[in-house]
Amino acid sequence: MPETGSKVMTAREAVRRFVNDGDHCVIGNYTVGTCAELVFEVIRQGRKGLTLYSQSGVFDVEVLVAAGCADRLVTTYVYRAGGREGGSAVERAIKGGTLQIEDYTNFQYNARMVAGMHGFSFMQVLESTMATDLFRKRSFLGDTKYQVIDCPYTGKRVLTVPAANPDVCIVHVQRCDRQGNAQYWGALGSVAAAALASRRIIVSCEEIVEHDIIRSSPHLTIIPSYRVDAVVEVPWGAHPTEVLGYYNLDRTAYAMFFIQDMKAEGCRAWMDEWIYGCATRQDYIDHYVAKYGAGNLDALRARAYYSAPANYGAAFDSCWDARGRERTMGVTLEELEKTMESKGVFYG
Repeated sequence: MPETGSKVMTAREAVRRFVNDGDHCVIGNYTVGTCAELVFEVIRQGRKGLTLYSQSGVFDVEVLVAAGCADRLVTTYVYRAGGREGGSAVERAIKGGTLQIEDYTNFQYNARMVAGMHGFSFMQVLESTMATDLFRKRSFLGDTKYQVIDCPYTGKRVLTVPAANPDVCIVHVQRCDRQGNAQYWGALGSVAAAALASRRIIVSCEEIVEHDIIRSSPHLTIIPSYRVDAVVEVPWGAHPTEVLGYYNLDRTAYAMFFIQDMKAEGCRAWMDEWIYGCATRQDYIDHYVAKYGAGNLDALRARAYYSAPANYGAAFDSCWDARGRERTMGVTLEELEKTMESKGVFYG
């Protein structure tokens, strides 16, 4: 169990507690810095029947589909290694009838997440989609994929998409405190909206930092602590993808996966080696070093390039001074209440 006031736990415990069979699960990261270790742990624990949301399905979606974790996919893009002839886990599952896919544009996918984040039931999108197969061809969402309504202001027919409120979001960020204030910088995409639209949030991070560090750069906090259910510290937790400020994309490891993913037996062999054969992310990194050498891993480490500091200082933190007096009127709270009561405006 996490410490008092802390949400820190292992990836194994976080997935066990917060990811269930049949969940609508969104991979929060968009293209870069994907939550690889959380994805791997979902696979190790054999979750089934997931409806998976991913704005940029690459190796993360491939392995979840290959493992049989997801049978429905809502996406805008899936990297299919080798194309239709070469195939991929997603391509094979679609052809085999074990995966249903619902396709949106990037704008429409984001609109669904933003609507869910703000508590709306739908969001208007560009009506030009009605002239495309995105509108005409529908899978498991059927009539709920899009709805055309009359604008209450203009009377114009407008296209809408439904809000998305996944059961759980798994997402990787650069740093987080123990309470769950998660900080992320770089290409944002739908990361914040995907997390905040979800009912439960598991955050993995490169490092856990003290709350004072979070306070010193509040503009980087994209997920507040009160929304987070679990914090998992996982250095190299997005490898082979990149994390800005920590490490680059491992192009060799990335390419090796997609070469093997072109065939079902190759994909299974890769997963046996790198997911099922590695119980934790540390096991994964140890295996990588043993196979490719520490030098190849170190070569990916980011060179420091810091932004200019911003001054978040203020003259004081509270309108009450050290003696408990209100700074403008010079009275204590008790004196203020008595004055208000005498004037008949205090209802405490």
